[in-house]
Amino acid sequence: MSNWKNNYRSFYYENAPEPDDVVLNKESSALLVIDIQNTYLEPDDDPEEAARWNPFFSRMNNIVIPNTADMVEWARANQIEVIFARIACLKNDGRDRSLSQKKPGFNYLLMPKDSEESQIVKELSPQGDEISIIKTTDSALTGTNLRLTLHNMGITSVIVTGIFTDQCVSSTVRSLADESFDVLVLEDCCAAATDEIHHQELKIINMIYCHVLQTEDVKQLLQSQNK
Repeated sequence: MSNWKNNYRSFYYENAPEPDDVVLNKESSALLVIDIQNTYLEPDDDPEEAARWNPFFSRMNNIVIPNTADMVEWARANQIEVIFARIACLKNDGRDRSLSQKKPGFNYLLMPKDSEESQIVKELSPQGDEISIIKTTDSALTGTNLRLTLHNMGITSVIVTGIFTDQCVSSTVRSLADESFDVLVLEDCCAAATDEIHHQELKIINMIYCHVLQTEDVKQLLQSQNK
């Protein structure tokens, strides 16, 4: 078990007491995989830009995708609901996207929902009747039926994985917390463009919107509490 109760403390929580133990019940928990899509694993045609992103690709291919795939299989084996969210537009011309997906630069995303680039990477493909949410903005709750779906299924705790830590992951975590879900973020299943941004955002959201843990922490907690 990692020292999750004392890791990732921002200025606001440097001197706060340790949080209570996380309580997880597999019947009321869900694993949410955010935006691990083909488009984000494609190196840029510009060699310099591709090189700039090499650390991100390395983390994704060597840490985030393998750990998330392992966590997905573990959740399935333990009858924990697995839910996917991905950015895509419903109209081919992208008119339905929110403003944050229309601005020029990195966040300009025009990915029709049936395009190959918008699909979840093959290592994490949804199976059976697993729910896959299409979103047209950062948060997986904004403009979707995810909150109602979680409520209808009796889900009160959401374990979050995905990218980018400082963008869609953070936005979704904050939305879930606002809706009074207990939220856990798996550090070793998330990534931002750089490790610096990744760790900084985890410090910002930890202990107020979520608790930041490692995959093995969650496995141990669920196994010990659901014997």
